[in-house]
Amino acid sequence: MYDGVISLKEELGEKKISEISYSENLYDAVQVGSAMREYAPNYDIVIAHGAQYQNIVDDVARDFPNTTFAYGTAYNAMHNNVYAYDPNAEEGAYLSGIIAAHVTKTGIVGIVGPVEAGDAIKYNTGFIQGVKSVSSNVEIKVGYTGSFGDTVAAREMAETQISEGADVLTGSAQQTVGAIKAAEEAGVYWLSTDVDQSSLAPNTVIASQVLNFKEVVRYMINARADGVYGGEHLSLSFENGFLSYKLNENLDNLIDDELHALINENIEKLKSGEIEIEIN
Repeated sequence: MYDGVISLKEELGEKKISEISYSENLYDAVQVGSAMREYAPNYDIVIAHGAQYQNIVDDVARDFPNTTFAYGTAYNAMHNNVYAYDPNAEEGAYLSGIIAAHVTKTGIVGIVGPVEAGDAIKYNTGFIQGVKSVSSNVEIKVGYTGSFGDTVAAREMAETQISEGADVLTGSAQQTVGAIKAAEEAGVYWLSTDVDQSSLAPNTVIASQVLNFKEVVRYMINARADGVYGGEHLSLSFENGFLSYKLNENLDNLIDDELHALINENIEKLKSGEIEIEIN
């Protein structure tokens, strides 16, 4: 989200985005609420980047009706000045599942999940269905660390799955940095989501689903200019361009022409709704 905001400011310039401020590593609800109340009277848009901030956004947005608030991943736009943004994480995950099923040599792949809820469920479900669309014989190991940011736990889980034969891994949330390191050291492959993580391990990360938050912020700025301050659930999808899928050129040898064509074909099917991924 931060990269998206910065990129949009570089594109639009000072006239459209005159000032950006941010706070990070705020996990305590009191700290989050205080920061949001400090920002709200002085900024047009206040973004609480995390589904865990829903109750705080609900509370603060009531007191500042002329400020636009946004949070996610979530679907509940609670007030007319709140946007809930919600990546269809299952879409890119489906493509990653297809790649994993083609690349694995052991027939075992792994998912290093954060918390068994929300966006992680969507991502994991899409990945599993993508794998199964290629082969029902591939074994899929799924685990959850119980945290979004515990890189040590993610690394340990990845190491366990690798020791059990997994040679292609995936996962979501900030914790994945630890899991990617484990994959790199073991010489197995990784498939990313949220951002392009290929720079972390150029010979490990095959591809990345990228959430284009730049376009989400652009949408909110344009909507405010038209007098709409919120009240919408914003999906990020391949169809609206808020999602994209990036292959790592360093590992082009893993994606032959047939697989490349299959990826493009499935992107179009996801856009059209021909492929429907059922989320529990």
